[in-house]
Amino acid sequence: MANFTEREIKNVFLRLLDEKPLSQITVKQIAEECGINRNSFYYHFDDIPSLIEKIVTEEADRIISEYPDIDSVDTAVRVVIEFASENRRAIMHIYNSVNRDIFERYLWKICDYVVENYGAKAFSDSGLSEIDREVITRFYSCEFFGFGIRWMEDRLNEDVQTYIDRFCALYRGLPEMMIVLAKEK
Repeated sequence: MANFTEREIKNVFLRLLDEKPLSQITVKQIAEECGINRNSFYYHFDDIPSLIEKIVTEEADRIISEYPDIDSVDTAVRVVIEFASENRRAIMHIYNSVNRDIFERYLWKICDYVVENYGAKAFSDSGLSEIDREVITRFYSCEFFGFGIRWMEDRLNEDVQTYIDRFCALYRGLPEMMIVLAKEK
C-alpha cells in the first residue's frame, strides 16, 4: 500500500507540475487529487521539496542504471537531452522555483557520472597522475553542467541537438590532447 500511495503522490505531483508553476502547488491539492489525507502525504514526504528531491534522485539513478557503461559522450548527452525534452515543463517549473538547487544537484550528479564513467575508459591506460585525472574530470563535468544550465536559461527552446552534435564533434580528440599535454609537464 505504501509503495502505491507514494507512487501516486509522485504521479499526481508531476502532472500538476506539468500544468502549473511549483509555487501554485500545495500539499492539500496533491492529497485531494490522490484521494488521501494530508497526513498520508506527510507519512511519505516531509514537504514538497523532499518530494522533488526523491523524484529527481530516482530519475538520476534510473538514467545511470540504464547506461552503466558510457561508451561515448554523444550517447550520454543524448539521454539527458531526451529526458529533459520529454519533461520540459516540469523541469522548467522546478528550475524557476526556489528549489532550483535540487535540479542543479541532479544535473551535477548526471554530469559527474557521465564524465567519470567515460573518463575511466578514456584514461585507463593513459599513465596520468591522479591529480591530472581529477583536473580533467572536473573540467569536463563543469563544461557539461554549464551547457545544461545555459540550455535551461534559454528555456530549453533552442535546437539543442544541433549544438550537441557540434559540441561532440569539437570534443573528439580533446581528451587525448589533454593527456598528451599532461604527460609533457
